[in-house]
This record gives sequence, structure tokens and C-alpha cells, in this order.
Amino acid sequence: MHRLRGHSMADPAISVVDRFVGSRPHLTPAQERSDTASAASAARPGRPRGEQAPANRSEQTLVRLAYQTDSPVLIPDGRATGELCHRPDAADRFPVDWLRLSEHRYLVTVDWPAAHRFFAPLPGGRQDPMLVAETTRQATMMLAHAAYGVPVGDQFVMQELGYRLLTDEFTVLAASGPIDVVVDCSDVQLRAGRLVGMRVDLRFQRLGRVLATSMGILYCTSARVYRRLRGASMGAAAGAVPLLPAVPAHETGRTDPADVVLARSKHRPGWRLRLNTAHPTLFARPNDHVPGMVLLEAARQAATALTPGHDFHPASMRVAFHKYCELAEPCWLLAGHETDADQGPVVRVRGIQGEEPVFTATLGTAVRDDG
Repeated sequence: MHRLRGHSMADPAISVVDRFVGSRPHLTPAQERSDTASAASAARPGRPRGEQAPANRSEQTLVRLAYQTDSPVLIPDGRATGELCHRPDAADRFPVDWLRLSEHRYLVTVDWPAAHRFFAPLPGGRQDPMLVAETTRQATMMLAHAAYGVPVGDQFVMQELGYRLLTDEFTVLAASGPIDVVVDCSDVQLRAGRLVGMRVDLRFQRLGRVLATSMGILYCTSARVYRRLRGASMGAAAGAVPLLPAVPAHETGRTDPADVVLARSKHRPGWRLRLNTAHPTLFARPNDHVPGMVLLEAARQAATALTPGHDFHPASMRVAFHKYCELAEPCWLLAGHETDADQGPVVRVRGIQGEEPVFTATLGTAVRDDG
């Protein structure tokens, strides 16, 4: 894995929390349990039956006390839900809760799994970097709903999404469990008091180490406008999409053929997008178009299939979405090696549908040095 020189300082907001938590008196296990229970009952609504509380709840409560201010907030201590994150299954939902730090700045607590049915650990004990991209997507939509009042039922268009790992030690050991994420929202566009679009920049940190950064550009549209925009495509039935034969899983970096999103292309270069609409993570909800996460995974798998030995670790990815990818039309994937002025060797992946670009992705293996 290549390394790029850069600077990755710990976020001051998280550093304040670290100092606050580190200075608290030592508690016995019994006192810790008592403190956790009393703080949770005083500051947080009841957790749904059957859902376990995240680890280190006492420390997370102290984080919120450290950040308590007199500034007005819409939801001073909000909890992530499937509705807010657009992830009905708790196993696929990574944000836990959030705290508003300033007008457009938030601290989001994330819980990354050490094992997951789709975002599974990679060979060598490496954590799946696509967790950064998926967490960015979920946290952005959660804050759009909860902090900016976007009604549930409105639609989001993620125009750009990107991430970059900042450490070689992006392993399951170092990058699972509670993760602190500072989210900065900028270019916030409001129309008649309603959020139209914004940019988000996220910084992921655990135990004083910065793991990764990410960004996204999001636009919102009302359900009424979306129905008018999509027209007949709204009636697309995901269940009617044929399941194409998969490329061998090992060529794409996967172990389960059900996770493969590439099919052989018989009549043109590259691959055809394979849609398994019964997949519990990639198609967790009904859709009238191909979910963006499927396209991100397609870019990763195409880069892996292109790489000799099929061992490709995407330390960075930047994706621009140009149009909706329709379920009922073939989407072709082209990949090639290129050289980027900033990142060096990269793989560029393009999605084409109806001879028009659907998305363009740039994936690199270089980790930016935090020295």
C-alpha cells in the first residue's frame, strides 16, 4: 500500500472530549454501571426493546456533558433510527447518536462492527474501508432529517461522495467499536426555510487516532417534485429485475457469490452491472433506481477484477453521480489504470447506461501519511 505525505491532526473537538474523559475519577465496575444507568435514564429516551446499548455509554454521556452549551439546538441529544438513516435493519445502521456542537457542526457517535454480513473484514485483518463511505451516507441523511428538518419521505440525491484513509492501521482491531465523527456542514442552501442542498466533511477518529476523512455533496427534493421528476420510472419493480450470472466471487474480492455485482459482458468491454434485488444490505428498501451504494461496490469490484491477483484495497475513492441508474436498463462498467497528479496510480471506473455516463469513480491505494 502506497503512502502520501500530508497532515492529519486530531480534531480539536474530539481532543476536548479526550481530555475531559481522561480526567474523570476512576470508578469501580459497580459505580460505572450505576453512573451509566442513571445518566442514560436522565438524558435519553428509552431504547427499543431488543436493541442493545452501545459500549462505553458512560464515556459517551460525559462527552455530551463536555459539550453542553446554552446555544439553542433542535435536538440536543438525538439518537439514530432506521427511518433517519434509511437503514431499517439495525445490523446495517452505523450511527448511534449525535450532538450539535455549533450551527453547522455535529459530533456523531458511530459503532463499526468487527464482523458484518456485507462490510466484512478483508484479508490480513483489515477493516472494510467502504464502511467510511456508507457511514458518510447514513450520517448525512440522518442530520438532514433531524438537524435541518427535511421531512421523512423526501428524497436525497448524493451528487458526490468520497473518502480517504489516513492510516495504514485501518484494521478491525483499530477501526471497530465506538468511533467519533465530527461532521461539518457547509454551503447550506435553504429555500423558504427548507434544506435544498449542502456539503458535508467528516473526520473519523478513535482513541486519539484519526482514521479517515470523507465528504459528500447532497441535494434534497420533496416527494411531490421527485414523483414528477421520475415519472414512469417510479413504477419500476425491483423484483422483476433479472439476476445475471455472477463473475467468480474471488475475482471481485468477495467470498459470497450473492455479494457480487459484476456480470460478464458478452458484446462489449468491461462488465455488466449485476443486480441482486434480494440482497438484504444492498437492496434493504424498495427503490425505483439502483442505490448509490451498489454503484460504489461495483466500482470497487471492477477495480479488484482489473488488478492482477485480485487484491485491491481502496484506500481512497471519489465518486461523481451524473444521473439515476435505472433498474430495468443494462448498465455497463468500464475500468482502466490511470495516473493522478495527486494520488499517483489510480483505477478509473465509469458506469454507462443508454450510452450516457451514470457515474465516474476514482480509486487509489495510497494512504495519506499523518506525519
